[in-house]
Amino acid sequence: MNNSLDDGDLLSRVPHLNGKPTVLLFYDGFELSLRPGITGYAYSRLRGLARYVYRTLRRRQVRTGFYTAFRLLVVSLRQYGCNVKINALGIAARNPDYPIGVAGYASVLRSADVPNPRIFGPGDYGYPDTAAVVARDPRNRILTQPSAWPVEFYRDACGNKLRAMFVGIDTDLWPDLSDRPKDLDFIVYDKIRWDHGGVRGTETPEIVTQTTRLLDRLGLSYVTLRYGAHHLGQFRNALSRARAMIFLCEHETQGIAYQEAMASNVPVLALDEGVLVDPEQRRFARPDLKVSSVPYFDATCGETFLPGQMEDSLRRFMGRRSQYTPREYVLRHLSLRNAAENYLEMYASLA
Repeated sequence: MNNSLDDGDLLSRVPHLNGKPTVLLFYDGFELSLRPGITGYAYSRLRGLARYVYRTLRRRQVRTGFYTAFRLLVVSLRQYGCNVKINALGIAARNPDYPIGVAGYASVLRSADVPNPRIFGPGDYGYPDTAAVVARDPRNRILTQPSAWPVEFYRDACGNKLRAMFVGIDTDLWPDLSDRPKDLDFIVYDKIRWDHGGVRGTETPEIVTQTTRLLDRLGLSYVTLRYGAHHLGQFRNALSRARAMIFLCEHETQGIAYQEAMASNVPVLALDEGVLVDPEQRRFARPDLKVSSVPYFDATCGETFLPGQMEDSLRRFMGRRSQYTPREYVLRHLSLRNAAENYLEMYASLA
């Protein structure tokens, strides 16, 4: 993304409503349902609030990854200077040539059944067989995926409609924590979803056990957080205490959690095998597809490792830990501004 891009030039190319650069976004999911009318709006808000309260009381993550990404998209566009309207079906229907963005689950395509040209993302339009049907709809001009490898995964099904679209990390909400007093060497962030080719059960996967045993043997302190089973406050507290993160995940399309750690200037040691293990995705993938658990990452952010190289990689990481500058990477490549520019270039192209 070109950081020298002039805001006014790009905003002038964004379609305008009532004299303002305006983006119409639609989301359908657990937290926010796309339903018409005042009754539908009230239902959606009450349902979302009830879910938020319930999961907060149970100390669980309160938002899905899709909704977190959608909220970040909204924030980035508003900060850039756009007027963002969410789930405004009436406005879209009255302006059928005006582009819209749809996000969340595939149900948004049915709920936002208007003739407007549209971008899909962030969200899920199904496996490639379903995605191919979505791509054939002429209204669906651009289908996004969060990084390069999932774009290639869908390439045969969706062709040239695919674009990579990350969501930005709010570096004000995730400030530099490197000057905080540290009493932990690591956060062990467990996002292992499959174990030995099957859906994860209740037992701790082998790679997590290997990691914690190695840290114990080397006398390094840590806290383990399991994705989906911790509250946001726990994660923030752990980042303020930890000198680094070990990120355990088979593959990620973007990986907001590890990027929030990097924004906090917490360097990352990441498992990155490069092998697609999702059994459903493997049915559609080319044999040579290269995947990643850290699709936005370089040598300034930390290190990656393979399971058999964990100890050597950990020792190398410890020796270089003070030299990593992960927050600078986020500011250069994953900022809200960069994300907004990327999205608006696509959005303006539909007008």
